[in-house]
Amino acid sequence: MELVCPQCGAVNRVPEARLADGPKCGKCHHEVLPGRPLDLTQATFDRFISRDGLPVLVDFWAPWCGPCKMFAPVFSQTAAQYAGRLRFAKINTEAEQGLAAQHGIRSIPTLALFRAGREVDRVSGALAGPQLEAWIRRLL
Repeated sequence: MELVCPQCGAVNRVPEARLADGPKCGKCHHEVLPGRPLDLTQATFDRFISRDGLPVLVDFWAPWCGPCKMFAPVFSQTAAQYAGRLRFAKINTEAEQGLAAQHGIRSIPTLALFRAGREVDRVSGALAGPQLEAWIRRLL
Protein backbone atom coordinates (compact mmCIF):
# COMPACT_ATOMS: atom_id res chain seq x y z
CA MET A 1 0.00 0.00 0.00
CA GLU A 2 1.24 3.50 -0.75
CA LEU A 3 1.21 6.03 2.10
CA VAL A 4 2.15 9.69 1.84
CA CYS A 5 4.50 10.95 4.54
CA PRO A 6 2.90 13.88 6.40
CA GLN A 7 6.32 15.43 7.02
CA CYS A 8 8.04 15.42 3.63
CA GLY A 9 5.34 14.25 1.18
CA ALA A 10 7.28 11.21 -0.01
CA VAL A 11 5.21 8.23 -1.10
CA ASN A 12 6.15 5.10 0.86
CA ARG A 13 5.22 1.50 0.11
CA VAL A 14 4.09 -0.29 3.25
CA PRO A 15 2.76 -3.87 3.35
CA GLU A 16 -0.81 -3.85 4.68
CA ALA A 17 0.16 -6.40 7.31
CA ARG A 18 2.67 -3.87 8.74
CA LEU A 19 0.36 -0.83 9.05
CA ALA A 20 0.00 -1.33 12.81
CA ASP A 21 3.80 -1.48 13.30
CA GLY A 22 4.35 2.29 13.18
CA PRO A 23 5.92 2.56 9.71
CA LYS A 24 8.55 5.26 9.17
CA CYS A 25 9.20 7.28 6.03
CA GLY A 26 12.08 5.96 3.94
CA LYS A 27 13.14 9.50 3.07
CA CYS A 28 12.84 11.55 6.32
CA HIS A 29 12.33 8.74 8.88
CA HIS A 30 9.27 10.38 10.50
CA GLU A 31 6.13 8.39 11.33
CA VAL A 32 3.94 7.84 8.28
CA LEU A 33 0.81 7.10 10.35
CA PRO A 34 1.06 9.43 13.36
CA GLY A 35 -2.45 8.68 14.71
CA ARG A 36 -3.48 12.34 14.76
CA PRO A 37 -5.13 14.63 12.22
CA LEU A 38 -2.80 16.11 9.62
CA ASP A 39 -3.01 19.76 8.60
CA LEU A 40 -3.35 19.91 4.83
CA THR A 41 -2.94 22.91 2.54
CA GLN A 42 -3.54 23.63 -1.12
CA ALA A 43 0.03 22.44 -1.76
CA THR A 44 -0.36 19.09 0.06
CA PHE A 45 -4.05 18.23 -0.38
CA ASP A 46 -4.03 16.66 -3.86
CA ARG A 47 -1.05 14.40 -3.12
CA PHE A 48 -2.69 12.98 0.01
CA ILE A 49 -6.08 12.52 -1.58
CA SER A 50 -4.87 10.96 -4.80
CA ARG A 51 -1.80 8.94 -3.73
CA ASP A 52 -2.57 7.65 -0.22
CA GLY A 53 -3.78 4.04 -0.11
CA LEU A 54 -5.99 4.63 2.91
CA PRO A 55 -9.25 6.57 2.78
CA VAL A 56 -8.82 10.17 3.98
CA LEU A 57 -11.40 11.85 6.23
CA VAL A 58 -11.10 15.63 5.96
CA ASP A 59 -12.48 18.12 8.50
CA PHE A 60 -13.08 21.51 6.87
CA TRP A 61 -13.05 23.98 9.79
CA ALA A 62 -12.23 27.55 10.82
CA PRO A 63 -10.59 28.92 13.98
CA TRP A 64 -13.50 31.30 14.75
CA CYS A 65 -16.13 28.51 14.56
CA GLY A 66 -17.46 27.45 17.98
CA PRO A 67 -18.83 24.06 16.82
CA CYS A 68 -15.47 23.39 15.08
CA LYS A 69 -13.62 23.98 18.34
CA MET A 70 -16.00 21.70 20.24
CA PHE A 71 -15.65 18.99 17.59
CA ALA A 72 -11.82 19.09 17.38
CA PRO A 73 -11.15 16.82 20.41
CA VAL A 74 -13.69 14.26 19.14
CA PHE A 75 -12.00 14.25 15.73
CA SER A 76 -8.52 13.87 17.26
CA GLN A 77 -9.59 11.05 19.58
CA THR A 78 -11.26 9.18 16.71
CA ALA A 79 -8.12 9.65 14.58
CA ALA A 80 -6.09 7.82 17.21
CA GLN A 81 -8.60 4.95 17.26
CA TYR A 82 -8.57 4.50 13.47
CA ALA A 83 -4.81 4.86 12.88
CA GLY A 84 -3.76 2.43 10.17
CA ARG A 85 -7.28 2.11 8.75
CA LEU A 86 -8.18 5.69 7.90
CA ARG A 87 -6.25 8.95 7.57
CA PHE A 88 -7.61 12.05 9.31
CA ALA A 89 -6.85 15.53 8.01
CA LYS A 90 -7.91 19.08 8.75
CA ILE A 91 -8.22 22.03 6.40
CA ASN A 92 -8.46 25.54 7.83
CA THR A 93 -11.00 27.17 5.50
CA GLU A 94 -9.84 30.65 6.52
CA ALA A 95 -6.28 29.97 5.38
CA GLU A 96 -7.27 27.75 2.45
CA GLN A 97 -10.27 29.58 0.97
CA GLY A 98 -9.54 28.34 -2.55
CA LEU A 99 -9.56 24.73 -1.41
CA ALA A 100 -12.83 25.26 0.47
CA ALA A 101 -14.41 26.84 -2.61
CA GLN A 102 -13.08 24.09 -4.87
CA HIS A 103 -14.89 21.50 -2.73
CA GLY A 104 -18.07 23.52 -2.31
CA ILE A 105 -17.82 23.97 1.45
CA ARG A 106 -20.86 26.04 2.45
CA SER A 107 -20.95 25.37 6.19
CA ILE A 108 -18.44 24.30 8.78
CA PRO A 109 -17.51 21.96 10.18
CA THR A 110 -17.95 19.74 7.13
CA LEU A 111 -16.48 16.26 6.99
CA ALA A 112 -15.68 14.71 3.62
CA LEU A 113 -14.40 11.18 3.06
CA PHE A 114 -12.12 10.64 0.08
CA ARG A 115 -11.13 7.27 -1.34
CA ALA A 116 -8.76 6.82 -4.30
CA GLY A 117 -8.84 10.53 -5.05
CA ARG A 118 -12.63 10.90 -5.08
CA GLU A 119 -15.08 12.20 -2.51
CA VAL A 120 -17.44 9.38 -1.51
CA ASP A 121 -19.53 11.05 1.20
CA ARG A 122 -19.83 14.19 3.32
CA VAL A 123 -21.67 15.39 6.38
CA SER A 124 -21.98 18.89 7.82
CA GLY A 125 -22.11 19.84 11.47
CA ALA A 126 -20.28 18.78 14.60
CA LEU A 127 -20.89 15.13 15.41
CA ALA A 128 -20.69 13.45 18.79
CA GLY A 129 -18.14 10.64 19.06
CA PRO A 130 -20.67 7.79 18.62
CA GLN A 131 -22.25 9.54 15.61
CA LEU A 132 -18.86 10.02 13.97
CA GLU A 133 -17.88 6.40 14.55
CA ALA A 134 -21.20 5.13 13.18
CA TRP A 135 -20.77 7.26 10.05
CA ILE A 136 -17.20 6.01 9.56
CA ARG A 137 -18.18 2.35 10.06
CA ARG A 138 -20.96 2.72 7.48
CA LEU A 139 -18.47 4.07 4.92
CA LEU A 140 -15.60 1.67 5.57
